[in-house]
Amino acid sequence: MTKSPLQRLYQEVSAHLTSMQEATTNDPGMLDSYTDGSTAGLRVACNYALSAEGKRVRPLLLLGSARAVTSQGVSSAALSAVSRAIEIVHIYSLIHDDLPAMDDDDMRRGKPSLHKAFDEATAILVGDGLQARAFELIADAPDISAEQKVRMVKILARAAGIRGMVGGQYTDIQAVDSDLGLEALQRMHMMKTGALIQASLALGGIAANASDEQLEALDKYGQHIGLAFQVVDDILDVESDEATLGKTKGKDAAANKPTYVTLLGLNGAKSEARRLLAMSLIELDSFGESADGLRDLARYLVKRDR
Repeated sequence: MTKSPLQRLYQEVSAHLTSMQEATTNDPGMLDSYTDGSTAGLRVACNYALSAEGKRVRPLLLLGSARAVTSQGVSSAALSAVSRAIEIVHIYSLIHDDLPAMDDDDMRRGKPSLHKAFDEATAILVGDGLQARAFELIADAPDISAEQKVRMVKILARAAGIRGMVGGQYTDIQAVDSDLGLEALQRMHMMKTGALIQASLALGGIAANASDEQLEALDKYGQHIGLAFQVVDDILDVESDEATLGKTKGKDAAANKPTYVTLLGLNGAKSEARRLLAMSLIELDSFGESADGLRDLARYLVKRDR
């Protein structure tokens, strides 16, 4: 049976990340370097955080963008290192997002959040350590130039920082009991969720030596699909159940935070997700069949059930 472009992408991602736990266990940069084992517990917590398989959207986007630019010539070892880096940053963000001072969620990916399985201090330190390790992975990535690494580090740092994910999380916290409008909600999610999605696409493109025009098209695709991803999250928070989601549902409603559903209504939010999907696909027209993996991924992200 012939595999779809998305199935082939997922197979490649799985080859790079058979499981994030295995990658960490075999990663010298994550092992306890002290002979007395003083940080062994931290490694156990890291393995716990990385053991639950998520959707792996960001590594899929990274590999999809590289394949959209070129079907050959990109080092598998380089893509493996950078894919792990982007997923590790995402996992760190989830660990911190679940903390009582943030979104205060007890469940993540169908099991207790890290601070519930261990403690808050350990969760904070694991997140800090994973973020730092991500940049080390890029710095040590084989078969890509120093110039490419510097560009990747700058893009990822910006996406994960105050102008990206951290800034978006701060805005999200401040949105409790606010009358945030649609444009402000979009800006917040472009930072909190979209920035890392766009960075994933950029890193894949840079690894494949994409032109400025190709990077711009990938970035615009990322803007649209990043917003669509959050719109669908808000829809699922209303329509799905906790067993399927793997996390507590209704958190934003309980905290009186604005969502796409509260601002547009359920049908309006679904219409907006479809509109954003169509816009994202238009941005890939210049790539031809090489971007079919990204096209399939965009459709999956809008039609998913978790």
